[in-house]
Amino acid sequence: MKRIFLLLTFLLSFVQMKADEGMWLMMLIKRLNGVDMQRQGLKLTPEEIYSVNNSSLKDAIVSFGGYCTGEIVSDQGLIFTNHHCGYDNIAAASTPEQDYLKNGFWAMKQKDEFNAKDLYVRFLIRMDDATQRINSKLNDTMTEEQRKAVIDREYKAIQTENSENGKYTVVVRDFFNGNEFYYFVYQDYKDVRLVGAPPSAIGKFGGDTDNWEWPRHTGDFAVFRVYADAKGNPAEYDPKNVPLKPKHHLPVSLKGIQPGDFSMIIGYPGRTNRYMTSYGINQLVTKDYPAWVEASNLAMQVMKKYMDRNKATQLNYASQYANVANYWKNRQGTIDAVIQNSTISEKEREENAFANWTLLPGNQDYVGILEEIKTYYQQVSQRNMERSYNIQIQINSKYITTPFQLGNLFKTYADQDMQNRIKMRPQLEEAINDFYNDFDAELEGEMLNSLVKLYQTKVNRDVASPTLMAQDASNLSLQAHSSIFANKASALNFMLNPDKVKLDADPLYRLSNAYVADQRALAKKFSLVESNFARNSRMLMEGYRKAFPERTFYPDANGTMRLTYGKVATLPQRADRSYKGITENFYTDMQGLVDKYKEGDEEFDLPKKVLDMHATRDYGIYADAAGYLPVNFLTDHDITGGNSGSPVIDAEGNLIGIAFDGNSEALSGDIVFEPKWQKTINVDIRFVMWTIDQYAGAKRIVDEMTFVTNEHPTPVKGSVLKAKKKR
Repeated sequence: MKRIFLLLTFLLSFVQMKADEGMWLMMLIKRLNGVDMQRQGLKLTPEEIYSVNNSSLKDAIVSFGGYCTGEIVSDQGLIFTNHHCGYDNIAAASTPEQDYLKNGFWAMKQKDEFNAKDLYVRFLIRMDDATQRINSKLNDTMTEEQRKAVIDREYKAIQTENSENGKYTVVVRDFFNGNEFYYFVYQDYKDVRLVGAPPSAIGKFGGDTDNWEWPRHTGDFAVFRVYADAKGNPAEYDPKNVPLKPKHHLPVSLKGIQPGDFSMIIGYPGRTNRYMTSYGINQLVTKDYPAWVEASNLAMQVMKKYMDRNKATQLNYASQYANVANYWKNRQGTIDAVIQNSTISEKEREENAFANWTLLPGNQDYVGILEEIKTYYQQVSQRNMERSYNIQIQINSKYITTPFQLGNLFKTYADQDMQNRIKMRPQLEEAINDFYNDFDAELEGEMLNSLVKLYQTKVNRDVASPTLMAQDASNLSLQAHSSIFANKASALNFMLNPDKVKLDADPLYRLSNAYVADQRALAKKFSLVESNFARNSRMLMEGYRKAFPERTFYPDANGTMRLTYGKVATLPQRADRSYKGITENFYTDMQGLVDKYKEGDEEFDLPKKVLDMHATRDYGIYADAAGYLPVNFLTDHDITGGNSGSPVIDAEGNLIGIAFDGNSEALSGDIVFEPKWQKTINVDIRFVMWTIDQYAGAKRIVDEMTFVTNEHPTPVKGSVLKAKKKR
């Protein structure tokens, strides 16, 4: 009896949950969080946040390219997101002679807005619950393969029923490890144009040194615009398209913020694993992430070597380098945070409570699940390490990926008669241009040699690609440079003189095809193990929800729109950290930015104009009431990758900032929420507007936006504020 009493007491300890924990599905806000949010200060109704029939906040939020979030901030389709989200597009617009990454870009007229090729934004139209529909067709006697076949069939049916003949994109996702299902109806717009970006000395200030650290002084924002046809429908890029008239846009608040102010973030968080077991976390931090860190660090060294030599290479690889560097520091920071925050021991406590619960009458279906999951991680430990090294090869070595993708097009092309080849040629030439758009043959040769050699050194042969293990890693670049796929010129030459025999004998084509075949064979080898793990993970999640019935469970992030709420917050100070450049520990200001300035430094240089404007306190209407110009601030929101660019919204639905980073103390946040340490770092919207208006002089952008101030509690156009300023 005493054991049961202690167990119940322990279970109740898991019921407590801070309101700022959780990434909540939009349609569930009213039922799960509406009252609590209003109690904390929200002045909107759930219907004003998410509505299918009326305009609401969700209509102003877009998935930006499928990897970030953006918000609509004018009635002419203007979008704010992060500088690092638009980095690739800014680099694409740049040339060695006109470097928009370094110098910034501002379209002073609409005709100057730059076509961001291949970029799209996605609006959520509605979502709905498909759990009962799908689960009613499943049963416990099915194998995982049978279960998957049923689910896939229902997915396709739901997509057909809701796409309206292709008008909408319909995505079905599973939640809670396959226990629930929801579908999402989206509308995609493919004509998106770059409107403005600050110089990297503002948009990327602090570089890798400050990344994931507080205090920050980074103007991490960029401005885009979405276009539509004359009727407001999605359309491919066309100079005749017009700015989209959105259903809703966010007014900008210049009122200022204080600790404790209610705030929320809506966006598209990518992936969390909050219900991962201690065994999975141990695998991540002792095996998988160290391998990732090692391989990505090597890839960065190779890129940096060639980027420092050549300006064009620097621009071509800037986005790839920044992405690899970001994840490199994230993975290492996660390892450190898991150790610092005793994450594994906390998970073990929860698992012990669950294991004891399974021994109570009626819970026998869940006995032994944790042990089976533990066995799974023992079985896949070396395989998962191989994946980490392998992912870095796929991400960073174009000489591995390009021959497979482009080579299959070449094979189809070579099989055609002359007439069909002529028809295919424009498409093939475009593909070649795309593949070799950002390409340095010397860099790629060394990248291939280096990553394959590391793979051979570190990966267990039992789980390795036989093809990669058999290569002479010091000689691969020589093979590459004699290949059809060596560079753009050699690829175009093959298009003009196709030869199937030559293609089949090409060293890179043979290497890439054999490598892909190896990966498929490895996946098949572990398919049964993975199927058993999927079933056990689903049952564990089902069991947890029964074991802790008073706990409000939220689904892991999976790339769907979520809302997280909390407040403007401070970060506890640590004795081992420097907090130079902050007055109070919830915001940073222009003085702190200038204090970090290092002339000529790659990460901490500043434009002279910024220094001059600070010297004269030329802050315009964007200064705080206390006189300083805010730069960044903290909130206690629960976000992850994919939330980059998400709007920080106040209690009345106004934009107060743009989320762009987390803090190193909580880099274990994808695995477990750390209420003491978990913070979101945001660009204060007043610094964004100061940069656009005062620094860049892009008045037309300000004119089309709407603002609220202490003097104007209801939204007014930017031109009204500027007129008042002139008086």
